[in-house]
Amino acid sequence: MMPRKAEKWRPSVGQVIFAALTAAATLPLVGLFFFRLYDNQLIHQTQAELIAQSRVLAAVYAREVETRLNAGIALGAEIPPEARLGREDQLTPIRPALDLAAGADLLRRRPDALPASAPASQPYVEIGSRLTPIIRETQKVTLAGFRILDPHGVVIAGRDEIGQSLAHIEEIATALKGQYRAALRIRKPDKPPPPIYSISRGVGVHVFSAMPVIVNNRVAGVIYTSRTPSNIFDHLYQERGKFILAALAVVFATIVIGLVFSRTITRPMRELVDRAARISRGDRDAFRPLAHYGTREFAQLSHSFLDMAEQLSRRSDYIATFSAHLTHELKSPLTSIKGAAELLLDSLQSKTDTLTRMEQKNFISNILGDTGRLEAMTRRLRELARAEAAPQNEQTELSQVIGGLKSRFPTRAIDATGCLDRSIGMSSEKALIVLSHLTDNAIRHNAKAVRLEAAEENGSVRMIVSNDGDPISEANREKIFDAFFTTRRDTGGTGMGLSIVQAIMTSHGGSIRLLPSDKGVAFELLFPAA
Repeated sequence: MMPRKAEKWRPSVGQVIFAALTAAATLPLVGLFFFRLYDNQLIHQTQAELIAQSRVLAAVYAREVETRLNAGIALGAEIPPEARLGREDQLTPIRPALDLAAGADLLRRRPDALPASAPASQPYVEIGSRLTPIIRETQKVTLAGFRILDPHGVVIAGRDEIGQSLAHIEEIATALKGQYRAALRIRKPDKPPPPIYSISRGVGVHVFSAMPVIVNNRVAGVIYTSRTPSNIFDHLYQERGKFILAALAVVFATIVIGLVFSRTITRPMRELVDRAARISRGDRDAFRPLAHYGTREFAQLSHSFLDMAEQLSRRSDYIATFSAHLTHELKSPLTSIKGAAELLLDSLQSKTDTLTRMEQKNFISNILGDTGRLEAMTRRLRELARAEAAPQNEQTELSQVIGGLKSRFPTRAIDATGCLDRSIGMSSEKALIVLSHLTDNAIRHNAKAVRLEAAEENGSVRMIVSNDGDPISEANREKIFDAFFTTRRDTGGTGMGLSIVQAIMTSHGGSIRLLPSDKGVAFELLFPAA
């Protein structure tokens, strides 16, 4: 016996199902890694709101400056011609462009304000005073931070840093040149936030927006706004009750799916594996149906497997019984041949003739007779092997088979009626073997006529083969299909004819049975229709 290779590790069905269910259950948790994308969307939303609010204040600021142009209010830097908006560009929107995911837009904490090199002029101080109530009322609702700067970057309105300069900050320096710019900066509170606050304000970044105020193609000031964007943790914290219910629903759904998989796949498969192990140990009770199949496909698989195992078991029993019978049948002629050959050899080696010529002739006749019996048995065994071969899309018409049967027994009266033009799912050769064996048996039991009646029935062709020969005794009716059973052993019968007929019919999906008959013998054949 060859040494068995180490079996390759393979996951069980239960492990695969468990891994799939675990992956399904953890998908919501995996989504936490993609919260940064959601945070980025929230940052875009915050920037868009700051742009809208800044633009409204910029329009109010510009109107205040325009009313003071005749009084000689000083404007800031002139916008380059290429940066000015034409009439066709008056409706061009400013779109949010900050990107937290890229990381390039995330700057350090906003630098502190510096002392102004020169104080803001009186007209701008007045404008800041007029706009302060507006930004305070707006701040109550939007929670955004507002600072209004003059053309030199000095704060003229806001909560803090009045009179100080913010011109050194990158986004404000750009706005003082007439271009809008936003920045995303790291937010570091001066005091550590409480635990709940840290959960609901968790991203730690600040959005800054610097909107230039343009009057007569010159910079009249900057609306500088800032706000901390909302984040996913804030949403989860606010909706924690729903989130807990959703998590429980996911766990419950996972358990239900696991139970369904267990009942429909895992349990039936384990039971089938157990059945296979029991069948391999020879347990006959393992051929009964499973207690539960789960799915249609698994039921078909189980039925096919158990049917195949039962057929193989029956085949194994048949081979064992057939081998025992064959050994018994071969033992008698071989013993007879051996004994006769030994006596003849002793007679030839003896100095005096111990056997008469007639005795020698009888021994040789016995040897030839037993040899003929073995030859006939060998021929029947070949026919049996061919009969049990699986059919290969075979078909033939009954009329053709009947014609061959009449040619094989030309001296006998063979009468055939019925649907003889119907094709059956069997080759002409095998169908002829079936009918020839039945006819030969009938003739050997003193039949004078054989009658065949064919009729189509439920997708099959039913044929009654009857004869007027000697009837079969009640004691032998149950044995006639057994291999090697014969009542003509002394005249050369092998007892395999009806076994061959039954093997051919069964292997082609048909059947044969002995019918009750008051006179003669009658068999019913069911051929599969082509």
